[in-house]
Amino acid sequence: MANITAQLVKELREKTGAGMMDCKKALVSTEGDIDAAIDFLREKGLAAAGKKADRIAAEGTTYILENGNEAILLEVNAETDFVAKNDKFQVLVASLAEQLLAAKPESVEAALELEKDGVKIVDQISTATATIGEKISLRRFEIKTKTDADAFGSYLHMGGRIGVLVVLEGSTDAAAAKDIAMHIAAINPTYISRDEVSTDEVERERKVLTEQALNEGKPENIVAKMVEGRLGKYFEDVCLLDQAFVKNSDQKVRDFVNSLGATVTSFTRYGVGEGIEKREDNFAEEVMSQVKGN
Repeated sequence: MANITAQLVKELREKTGAGMMDCKKALVSTEGDIDAAIDFLREKGLAAAGKKADRIAAEGTTYILENGNEAILLEVNAETDFVAKNDKFQVLVASLAEQLLAAKPESVEAALELEKDGVKIVDQISTATATIGEKISLRRFEIKTKTDADAFGSYLHMGGRIGVLVVLEGSTDAAAAKDIAMHIAAINPTYISRDEVSTDEVERERKVLTEQALNEGKPENIVAKMVEGRLGKYFEDVCLLDQAFVKNSDQKVRDFVNSLGATVTSFTRYGVGEGIEKREDNFAEEVMSQVKGN
């Protein structure tokens, strides 16, 4: 039998919003397989059908730099929101964007070895950390290219809390491309279109929805039809082109893009700190410190 740790239960609870005992029961039933446990909870109607909740703990900013037919979106983390607004931090982020866009490294590891005036990026960051007084790190970046016939859509939300970079092919309408980027910032789709969703993922979703409907006591002869309807809703949740456009809810994003005679060929969306936890909480120590403090 799998060892079901408190940390695993905590992780499942954060991802599903289900109760602690329900999470433990799901993990026991699935022998500690967290993905199977999420499906188990969803089938029982105990977890939301939406995407797994991102745990946003790290601070910092996203930043976008465009230069002709090239653009970069990057995320640089700091420990506090206060430092993320610091002028020295902002200057560092802009400088990193320029260096990365010029050199186009393959990875963060390769990026850290780049040099400017004989100083590696890793040392530039170390110097900034010492000067500013907080740990700073280059987390990730994405470089995109286009042609003169295309447009970049770039959008920073709340001063860089969310950054989105879109490539719109077949139209030079940068304002329209930015509207699509704003939609992506707000709705957070996973894919551009249904074509990108793997057969395995669709089948997994179909299985979950089928079990859900059967557990609701729906007659078997109408379950299949219900599931296909709910699968359509699932595609609306995860696919950009299937979503109602935030600037005009009567129109799908697909219709808006088609009206431009264009195609969305790629997008990247970064939310500052998504998926990062600043520290592992030791609940026993935390409770003891509160008890001693009272």
